[in-house]
Amino acid sequence: MSREYIVKSKKIVTISEDKTIVNGAMVISEGKIIDIGKSDDIISKYKELEVEDFGYLVITPSFIDCHTHLLEYAPSTVYPVTRETYKIAQKSLVLQALMSGVTTFGEQICGSPMTLESVKDFKEIAKDLPVNIIFSCNSITIGFKDLVNFTSVTGNNSVDKDKLIEDETIMDLVENSDYPGENIFINATPANLTEDIVPRAGEVIYTQEELDKIVSIFHDKGKRVGCHVAGKDAIEMAIKAKFDVIHHGHGITDDEIKEISNSNIAIVATPLGGTHLKPNSPEDILKLIENNILVAIATDAYLPPYEGVSWLSFNDKKPKGSPELMEISKKAIEALIDKGYDENEALSLITLNAAKILGVEDKIGSLEIGKDADFIISNGVPVVEFSDSLNIKRVYIKGKCLISRM
Repeated sequence: MSREYIVKSKKIVTISEDKTIVNGAMVISEGKIIDIGKSDDIISKYKELEVEDFGYLVITPSFIDCHTHLLEYAPSTVYPVTRETYKIAQKSLVLQALMSGVTTFGEQICGSPMTLESVKDFKEIAKDLPVNIIFSCNSITIGFKDLVNFTSVTGNNSVDKDKLIEDETIMDLVENSDYPGENIFINATPANLTEDIVPRAGEVIYTQEELDKIVSIFHDKGKRVGCHVAGKDAIEMAIKAKFDVIHHGHGITDDEIKEISNSNIAIVATPLGGTHLKPNSPEDILKLIENNILVAIATDAYLPPYEGVSWLSFNDKKPKGSPELMEISKKAIEALIDKGYDENEALSLITLNAAKILGVEDKIGSLEIGKDADFIISNGVPVVEFSDSLNIKRVYIKGKCLISRM
């Protein structure tokens, strides 16, 4: 039987029309939020319920990292694992993210020679993990001297370019993809490799006609479609093809920002890196938002930090991922606060906006009646007032406490 109870604190940042509720409380039942408001009103209305009083702490929605590679590529990037220990690494990466307040992931499956799992296998693995994982099935080109192509639906062996544009391949991507991740890599990716290993990173892989056809197949089946893209010419191709979500968009121009604003295209910004170009700066992200573009920040976990940029303050070159989402998004969120956006608007970049990218904004991303009780309790407003995950005292999914530092 699911527990029914009240949580209250000095402040609830709802990321909804209610904004921030000072001295607020939420009623949790069957894993859902069934009421929210001023604590005196809530406690008076539900006298029979147990109250968990978190005093001076702050309640916010938990975080959403809407572009990750935690299950497929990250284990061997972070750990010296073999196929026998791959699943242990997957669980470890998810646990580390969960301890940092990330409860939902937009997971990219691209096809990898490092694991034998299929899309179906990854979805089965996800069922056993106590987090929300929503999958994007993709094709990918890696910018080695001789380009190498993989797809999530053709297994762990490389394929020819012709296979990437076959109707059968595209239809499989459509049917197996649950949200518009980087379904199509318009540019060859450097992955997490150095320039000398991937000299063709950034090369455009598709023609405009091919992209137009791929997008139309997704749309004809009622699916949104996303792309990995960077650089002026490639971004212009993505806009013309009418992709729904642009991942990265590094090197976007002011004219392209205006086009995107008029085209209802969303952008997943990745300040850590992920393409052959300099990643999204806080100023870039602010400009997108000021042009009324839906923007979420994601980690592209796991990647080594892009070198020589002011908005990343990591002291080493080790790959970073979802546990660093707060740190990765910190400078952009601070830029929004400095520009007059409130804490709800700023935090939406890693909560509600990311839920909209994933297509699950009716379930998570904000604290509202009827939504899942996915929230964190912390010592201050996350990112706005701290970025050290040790300040996150509890993490809840569907009303169950999964992480506790109290």
